[in-house]
Amino acid sequence: MVRLSGITPSGHPQLGNYLGAVRRWAVEGGEDDLYFIADLHAMTTTHNPGRLRARTNETLAVLIASGIPPEQVFVQSDLARELGALTWVLECTCSYGEAARMIQFKEKAGGQAGVRLSLLTYPVLMAADILLQGASEVPVGEDQSQHVELARALARRFNQTYGEVFTVPAAVLPPTGARVRDLADPSRKMSKSARDSAGVVFLLDEPDLVRRKIRRAVTDGQAKPAYAPEDRPGVSNLLEILAACTGVSPVDAAAEYGTYGALKEAVADAVVGTLRPLRERTMELLGDPSELDRVRKAGSVRAAERGEHRLQSALRLIGAA
Repeated sequence: MVRLSGITPSGHPQLGNYLGAVRRWAVEGGEDDLYFIADLHAMTTTHNPGRLRARTNETLAVLIASGIPPEQVFVQSDLARELGALTWVLECTCSYGEAARMIQFKEKAGGQAGVRLSLLTYPVLMAADILLQGASEVPVGEDQSQHVELARALARRFNQTYGEVFTVPAAVLPPTGARVRDLADPSRKMSKSARDSAGVVFLLDEPDLVRRKIRRAVTDGQAKPAYAPEDRPGVSNLLEILAACTGVSPVDAAAEYGTYGALKEAVADAVVGTLRPLRERTMELLGDPSELDRVRKAGSVRAAERGEHRLQSALRLIGAA
């Protein structure tokens, strides 16, 4: 079974990405699982090319530094030729109506005339990501499940029309990870693309900066900490972060600290300690561009080889080769 997961370099990787997904990929991933940096998906809106390139390398370094085997990691754009060809094949299999009714396209386009065409077609590129690698399972949240359904529909339609080539993938809910909220606004998730970074702990933040952000975290006016996510989201967020870093339950963690100051210091210590080896290894990789390039090139070669027979079969059956 091949399980495929991706991360878009729309910003610097942050604590929620690590505790909620990346760390779990490294510890719980199977030997056939694949992980990729979806840099092509970050081009659907206005972006800075140099910044995107740097964030792609940073994200790649973070995945390797987290302990994910290098042979299971690749960068999406390194397969641009293969994905471009397969995306065209799938666009010739997909209807305009199927693409236009994607909820994310409707929400992001909002009737704007200047919206990029790639915002409409990127779910087909996502289908190509999945089908090229023969993924049987794709862990996604609710916001991406419709895109996996499109990949399923296109795989079935191609197989029935031209011949069996593609594995029909299934969307699966990822295992529950840490729910990390923005420290300054716990009503929203911590996000690498947040406009205001005051409440976002980035993985490469200096320890002193991490501590300052945690000390300034929003809590509430109650007498002492307690775990109540619905009624007290700020302090509950801190307790969940502490629990994710130390392995204790949020309820037990709340019982250990009688003041917000003591809790914030404990969270800061736990986060800094958890991120220290990751940050150090990531900085080592970023400081050795030749090694990172070697890992990246090897990953792209393996990913291309895994999908080559599917691409060539699809091209032959549809009449292009």
